[in-house]
Amino acid sequence: MKKITVTLLVLLAAASLVVGCKKSGGAFIGIAMPETHVLRWVKDGNSLKAEAEKRGYRADVQWGNADQVEQNKQIQTFLTNGAKALIVGCINDGVGSVIAEAGKDNVAVIAYDRIIPNSADYDYFITFNNFKVGVLQAESIAAGLDLASASASAPKYITLFAGSATDGNAFFFFDGAMSVLNPYIDKGVLKVVGPYPKTSADRDNFQRIATENWQAPIAKTRMENLLNNDARNVTLDAILAPNDTLARAIIEACKADAKYRGNLPVVSGQDAEFDSAMSIKSGEQYSTVFKDTAKLAEAAILLADQVLKSETVNIPGAVLASGDLAKIGDTGRKVVKTYLLDPILVTKDNLDVPIDAEFYDRTQKVLLKS
Repeated sequence: MKKITVTLLVLLAAASLVVGCKKSGGAFIGIAMPETHVLRWVKDGNSLKAEAEKRGYRADVQWGNADQVEQNKQIQTFLTNGAKALIVGCINDGVGSVIAEAGKDNVAVIAYDRIIPNSADYDYFITFNNFKVGVLQAESIAAGLDLASASASAPKYITLFAGSATDGNAFFFFDGAMSVLNPYIDKGVLKVVGPYPKTSADRDNFQRIATENWQAPIAKTRMENLLNNDARNVTLDAILAPNDTLARAIIEACKADAKYRGNLPVVSGQDAEFDSAMSIKSGEQYSTVFKDTAKLAEAAILLADQVLKSETVNIPGAVLASGDLAKIGDTGRKVVKTYLLDPILVTKDNLDVPIDAEFYDRTQKVLLKS
């Protein structure tokens, strides 16, 4: 009888351990984000980790400090610790070696909001429609300048900035924007001050307007140089800025020039960062593009969950890129399955959109609504 009781206790203890393991989380998901100097990547990393844990996974998030060697070490640690899936916002194509290693180990890899270039060792990419991001940025400039009513006898002046040339998204942002702006330039109602790549295919000129690693100080210095040289004898009416961090640096440079005090150019942006939302509210930055990264993080983890469970991928609010948009998933060596979410243009007139989406914390919402 005593032996039976002991045996039952052992079995109950073993069962409780199994239940405990299930409660403590399932497979391990490694989350590699590129940097912290662009605030959205901090939020994205934390959102991804929270979404993974909500679905019962163990998860860890690391930020690569814009250093691909450092990020590779972080990903290698994830693999060593038994990751079954990786969600990677890469820095550049130097990530390829660890992605290849993950592929050999049958680890599911999802490129997150940045294509992993020059790799054939992964199958999935989830992002926003980044061509449309650029379209929205340019449409806001066209509206802000009323280009539809402009004439070649009194043209508007614009200068162009692009993101990091190591980030594939930067090319889509730019090409989307130029698909809107080029017709106005061709008509002569909009004139470009400084380098003018008609599309990102003009690599030499694109490199001249690109901003290494999305660093704000680089954008600010370039803007200061433009104001003192190419734009010295004209007044800029608009600046194509690819994201909010760079937009604020560009605006800072303009505000130091007496010509623009109280008369800032129309400046675009992206990411709906709080500081830029406040700038839009005060009438400095003209627009931003809101990409609800909480929804992107949720969609990425749902994708990882379905892939790990060998289920048919079905992500509410996302579409599988096809037709011309399929090239968003072209790594240079393979076209991966790419799921796209829609971005939203935000100006002073609809700042409530990211506020209502709970994109900001309570204190920030109070400041934006006051």
